Amino acid sequence: MANDPRLSGPSVRGIPEGDNRERTICADCGYILYDNPKIVVGSVARWGEQVLLCRRSIEPRYGFWTLPAGYLELNESASAGAEREAWEEAYARIEIEGLLAIYDIPRISQVQLIFRARLLDAAISAGSESLEVGLFNWDEIPWSKLAFPSIGWALQQDREAHVTRDFTTRINPPGF
Repeated sequence: MANDPRLSGPSVRGIPEGDNRERTICADCGYILYDNPKIVVGSVARWGEQVLLCRRSIEPRYGFWTLPAGYLELNESASAGAEREAWEEAYARIEIEGLLAIYDIPRISQVQLIFRARLLDAAISAGSESLEVGLFNWDEIPWSKLAFPSIGWALQQDREAHVTRDFTTRINPPGF
């Protein structure tokens, strides 16, 4: 973060006046760099009973399966970000139906917002961050090859929501 253009001079680490955490501070102008968690947006996109998965062509977890998801961009709404990620990773057009889950992942400083979505058509193909994409029935999901624990959480919680018709927003499973 010391290469941040807002830090006009050399940077130092310190606790700014009135704060309680160490931050990066520009030694020349006093600018304080607040290094905050990253927000990831994505979706469990359905086509009937099938869900859209993308096989990653990038690290981390190259070759593993994931939901279409990625970092929220500046000046972008969370739902628009999820729609953009579905397009970038699978050329999938989706309609957001609601927020499925909010996952807190403090060890990597992430907050993940995963939406429930409906594919507007089944015309999908791999984008630049995907080796391949596919629509999977529940018993076809490659559970042992999912890229991240939160992908499994979202798939399980989406299924539960559809079975119970309880579409309240979920959170991390107990113990995570």
